[in-house]
Amino acid sequence: MRPRTASPDTDREGVTAQRLRPFGTTIFAEMTQLATQYGAINLAQGFPDFDGPKALLDAGAAAVLSGQNQYARSQGHASLVSALAADYERRLGRKVDPLTQIGTFSGCTEALMATMLGLLDPGDEVILFEPFYDSYPACVACAGAVPRFATLRFPDFAFDAAAFEALITPRTRLVVLNSPHNPTGKVFTRDELVALGDICKRHDLILVSDEVYEHITFDGVEFVSPASLDSLADRTLVLSSAGKTFSVTGWKVGWSYGPATLVAAAQSAHQFITFSTSTPFQVALAQALAPDGPLGSPYLDTLRADYTARRDYLMDALKSLGFIVTAPQGTYFILADFTPLFDGDDRAFVRHLVAEVGIAAIPPSVFYGASDDGRRLVRFAFCKRPETLTAAVERLSRPGAFRRP
Repeated sequence: MRPRTASPDTDREGVTAQRLRPFGTTIFAEMTQLATQYGAINLAQGFPDFDGPKALLDAGAAAVLSGQNQYARSQGHASLVSALAADYERRLGRKVDPLTQIGTFSGCTEALMATMLGLLDPGDEVILFEPFYDSYPACVACAGAVPRFATLRFPDFAFDAAAFEALITPRTRLVVLNSPHNPTGKVFTRDELVALGDICKRHDLILVSDEVYEHITFDGVEFVSPASLDSLADRTLVLSSAGKTFSVTGWKVGWSYGPATLVAAAQSAHQFITFSTSTPFQVALAQALAPDGPLGSPYLDTLRADYTARRDYLMDALKSLGFIVTAPQGTYFILADFTPLFDGDDRAFVRHLVAEVGIAAIPPSVFYGASDDGRRLVRFAFCKRPETLTAAVERLSRPGAFRRP
């Protein structure tokens, strides 16, 4: 095989397509590998170190054993799309057609990729809020589109409508919103979404709303889906998944909701990426999402209470150690400024943490495309058992855990 022209920093063999060479290995895989190498506690990758609710696991096992093991309908198993449509009808107060306004995917990450491939043409521009989830720019690149970045700034991460609108050009096609927002924990307010909706309507932009943390909010903060607003309902494609809400990240079941034209556009790519999503897990989730199912409001109330306790424990510990911490309003991540403790940048800090302290965390500079803000920050995940967080705090609290290089 004749190598292509290679970039020595990213692909010495020159085999990887140019559009993907800048992204290398995802930071989550990199830090998880380092956590294994050093025997570190993994507060980097956002997966729980505990199982999801037993009722859901039992439903999954029952679906496998009852013969639900062949391809499902590409746009989603009938039971799941019906359950999702009913759920959105209850929450949004409008009729939802399960056959045309709901789609299913192998996790929200695939939903994002299929959406970009289905909606974007080469040269289109996409506005991403930074810090962003790391797959967003890669998905944009695979579609041949161009990212532009609207920066949310520590510590309040407020939406700057004027700065956002200044990014729009005649080539702007789409905006990606993530609320509750990974990695900042910000939940966009209703007023911010109204302002965003006015801009999207004025410039005829599509909004892709990544809502995978929709049920994980704290302190009474209201999560508002842009799909609930009149100004955005007809131009918003909602993406979500079961992984975060039900602590089954390995099931990889995601979905979309929105206008039939947007759902169909994502489906046009999905049918050629994975075609369909795990049948038994779709069937199990349909049972869980039913109004009389085991995972209704009491489950969600307990989920939020448990994560609030974990958040407060780790946040208080980090503050006591000298980190500058902003309280996340949602998700299960804490973003903290480590500069009072360490003189290097975020990459140097997380290398020190994993090798010398035994804690794996994420350097947020990888989530920025236009700003250097992430170089002084670190992201910790608190979706872990209490004993895991206790052990992590013990390591962080050891004398001499931090040093100035």
